[in-house]
Amino acid sequence: MDEVTIKKIVKKVIEEIGQRDRNWRTVPIEASARHVHLSKDDVERLFGEGHRLTPTRDLSQPGQFLCQERVTILGPKGLFKNVAILGPERTETQAEISRTDAFSLGIDAPVMESGKIEKSAPIYLSVGKNMIRAEKGAIVAKRHVHMTPENALNYGLKDQQIVAVKVFSDRPIIFEDVVVRVHDQYSLHMHIDLDEANACGFYEGMKGQILVEEEV
Repeated sequence: MDEVTIKKIVKKVIEEIGQRDRNWRTVPIEASARHVHLSKDDVERLFGEGHRLTPTRDLSQPGQFLCQERVTILGPKGLFKNVAILGPERTETQAEISRTDAFSLGIDAPVMESGKIEKSAPIYLSVGKNMIRAEKGAIVAKRHVHMTPENALNYGLKDQQIVAVKVFSDRPIIFEDVVVRVHDQYSLHMHIDLDEANACGFYEGMKGQILVEEEV
């Protein structure tokens, strides 16, 4: 076997190893625009007694859907109209916004895990002449990865583990302090907000690689 052939074989093997390493613990990434989750009581306070949210499109997470209804978010300095509502109804009302959104509204929304909203910021929501004040619920959602128990087993991860994610893009970045959320009803996806999406040059179909502490 001549030297040129050997070099070609070695190059191919290195490329295959690199691609295999790149595919290890990969995760699809989705960017979440500002949106609201409403409790059953607040749905009725905003849209009328007996009203139920109207699904228009399923989301990547099983059982979650985009609603036909929209809401306005208000703060001391500004407002956002036509904000998406995601269903189904939740136990507590929650508004997920970016840090930039918080500045525009004039509120101090903390970075918190979705669904864990104790000591989060109050927020005003309105639909037409109906307005409510949620005593808590305005957050900048902590970046996170949804996965099933099977995904977690295959990746050697566990629920609530903190990892980093290396993003594959023309603006490569490593997001640290990413929480792993494991449930048998989840679908494997990482969720970031629009500030984070802009930072990494987000595009549809983007993927990242989950890194554990010793790999960062």
